[in-house]
Amino acid sequence: MAAPDVTELEKAWRAALLAKDKDALRAMIHPEFELVAVRPSGPVSVDLKAWLTALDGMDIAALESRVIKQVAVGSTIVATIEACWKVRYRGQCVDERVLLTDVWVEQDGRWQVLRRHSSFLPSTAASRNGAPS
Repeated sequence: MAAPDVTELEKAWRAALLAKDKDALRAMIHPEFELVAVRPSGPVSVDLKAWLTALDGMDIAALESRVIKQVAVGSTIVATIEACWKVRYRGQCVDERVLLTDVWVEQDGRWQVLRRHSSFLPSTAASRNGAPS
């Protein structure tokens, strides 16, 4: 199977996430999925079950992403993605810009994300003021 354009996979992910369609998300996410996020408060790691549970507490106001690069080797794709979102999560407003590394694998004729690494990026204003980006 030829590797798909990750932009299309991300569009499907975004649509399912905004709709909170857990069945569609489960179809796109590998059972061994893990999200590792590096935030100013420290690293966070969650598995598929915890991530889907967290979705219940999210009110997503905005979610945009742009695939910067993807490399396919056999039945694996590694993609670098810039994303930003505005989410209310358990009463807290989260407005952040991140750099994602997604690892997609083809299994049983479908592509699923196996790992997602999310690194917090400083705001554009902070970058303009000399902060590292």
